[in-house]
Amino acid sequence: MEEKRKKVICDLVEDELYVPMKEKELAMFLQVAKEEREELRRILNELVAEGKLMVTAKGKYKKAEGNLLIGTFISNSKGFGFVEIEGQEEDYYIPEDKTNGAFHKDTVQIALLPGKSGGKRKEAQVVRIIERGITQIVGTYESSRKQSFGFVIPDNAKLSQDIFISKERSKGAMTGHKVVVEITDYGHDRKSPEGKVVEILGHVNDPGVDIMSIVRAYELPVEFGEKIMNQVERVSQEVSEADRAGRRDLRELVMVTIDGEDAKDLDDAVSVTFDGEMYQLGVHIADVTNYVQENSALDREALKRGTSVYLVDRVIPMLPHALSNGICSLNEGVDRLALSCLMTVDKKGEISDYEICESVIRVNNRMSYTQVKAILEDETLVEKEPEFYRYAYLVPMFKQMEELAAILREKRRKRGSIDFDFPECKIYLDKEGYPTDIKPYERNVATRIIEDFMLAANETVAQHFYWQELPFVYRVHSVPDADRIQQLATFINNFGYYMKTMDRKGSKVGSEEIHPKEIQKLLDKIAGTPEEAMISRLTLRSMKQAKYSVESSGHFGLACQFYCHFTSPIRRYPDLQIHRIIKEQLRGRLKEERVHHYREILPEVAKHSSEMERRADEAERETDKLKKVEYMETRIGEEYDGVVSGVTGWGIYVELPNTVEGMVHVSKLPGDYYYYNETTYEMVGDVTGRTFKLGMPVRVRVENCDRMMRTIDFSLVVS
Repeated sequence: MEEKRKKVICDLVEDELYVPMKEKELAMFLQVAKEEREELRRILNELVAEGKLMVTAKGKYKKAEGNLLIGTFISNSKGFGFVEIEGQEEDYYIPEDKTNGAFHKDTVQIALLPGKSGGKRKEAQVVRIIERGITQIVGTYESSRKQSFGFVIPDNAKLSQDIFISKERSKGAMTGHKVVVEITDYGHDRKSPEGKVVEILGHVNDPGVDIMSIVRAYELPVEFGEKIMNQVERVSQEVSEADRAGRRDLRELVMVTIDGEDAKDLDDAVSVTFDGEMYQLGVHIADVTNYVQENSALDREALKRGTSVYLVDRVIPMLPHALSNGICSLNEGVDRLALSCLMTVDKKGEISDYEICESVIRVNNRMSYTQVKAILEDETLVEKEPEFYRYAYLVPMFKQMEELAAILREKRRKRGSIDFDFPECKIYLDKEGYPTDIKPYERNVATRIIEDFMLAANETVAQHFYWQELPFVYRVHSVPDADRIQQLATFINNFGYYMKTMDRKGSKVGSEEIHPKEIQKLLDKIAGTPEEAMISRLTLRSMKQAKYSVESSGHFGLACQFYCHFTSPIRRYPDLQIHRIIKEQLRGRLKEERVHHYREILPEVAKHSSEMERRADEAERETDKLKKVEYMETRIGEEYDGVVSGVTGWGIYVELPNTVEGMVHVSKLPGDYYYYNETTYEMVGDVTGRTFKLGMPVRVRVENCDRMMRTIDFSLVVS
């Protein structure tokens, strides 16, 4: 019966005499009774979803003129939204009256609408919700005056509607409680979403509740299940004779770990010797796969998590601490199982020979970045400072490490590897979780040594397996979009800089011809200039995001063809996955069946790991932003020097030396009217003639802080 009705409608709209009609007009034309109007609406929606009908901007139904698209709906607090389509650079604008009940992060099917939004984005309407993306939200509970019901204000600013909670579904929540709500009804144009409280995290002002709210909002798994912990308890905390069998014994090789002072999961050790001609560089990585068996409960949980998450007040590990801080941590003075990448490097940084092997190692000393930096800057510390006595025998190796790292870095620089040196920050909290200080992290000689050695090992392992033609997980970074690079080139011309983006005939080159060396040359030219920060930021924004892939399509930022993540299996699942492949290959077990197995599973491993990495990055940024707002709350009225870090139509963003960023709204700028110049990234005063541009030093006053929105408002201090 339903198929017959669909055929009637399809035959009608395909008739050459058919004039597009609205739903009500179709109902009248087809003589559909009022009680069957809802059924007609359902059939029309299904025909649209099937790609047989489309809806015009005026709500009229006509024959579909192309395929429908599937993507992710990103809502806006003002009611409209966008749909992101995987693999497409441009998203689609969805007007408020065309969202069709879509909720943030829903997977939806959209149909294109005639015309464009503001001449920039293509417009579309949601025709079907394929899968709900959010089933739970975190927010603040508010009781009604008579406490007969309540509602939850979502923490996520993209969610424009509050969630209605009936009293019997409130779980006893009171006004001011942070709660987790399960959505039971997503509502529609005339009806608010409804839900039930499933967890009360605590009062909004209780210590730690703010961070836990973010943890729950991003659905970050915190606790490990009983089955997993039972499995971990059975893992031996000592290396047995059976474990050592068949492995290269490297326990006599002098090696160290170099990490931050508070690091507990030490998964990489390094060793260097020099014979006057060649350096022998060893990068030794904890053999985590020895204790995490494929497809075990522990392995499935690690895959699900994808990565450890480093929040401002806690670490949410990929593996239980009993493993990551125990038998899988390369602790000083004890035997540990490892995968070692042993490289022979000449004085030009060329790796002339290498070996990847299973090993047993014993770290001589656990060093911190601060200690190694201090020793390299002042070798006499080992003689005059008691705490450094025990490291005297390591000084020659540290000097060789410094020399080799510099050689490897220079080799990468010559080939065009891009080195962005933006300061990250360390936020210091008191026992109550309140921020007491914010300081930028500074990279130093010791951190660079480890970076350079890890990069060398990652490249070596990646190229080895590429030429073996075996299934593998690579770390890839795509060439930036040519139009973005062209915009950057146009902008830097204003400062007298040039970047090769044209061929000899003057035509715009394709993106595949843009070499990272051009970008590194630019960064070298601007080093130390007033415009360095501004141009560096714009250059970074023109880059694409790195991800995991089963195809070795190259890493643009590092200017290399082969790259992978091999060095952190404790905290990244792709590293753990490729360790399994490496060990099977070394043991001769990568037969046809296993190769087929990996070809089947690795695409999803790469995709999921990339998604979990993005989730972790977003959660980390969100917690940092929250604590920065809290820190500045007690400094309202204070003045600071900063630089313009962003320019938009609604104001300028200013970053302080401690990495805190706030906005000066356009209404707070001196003068009556300003306009935003998209070509030069400037805010220009119409009357005053005053111009604000990226990288420009300014002095600001803290005006307001909003924890809910994670925003800081500045005003300009005019001298």
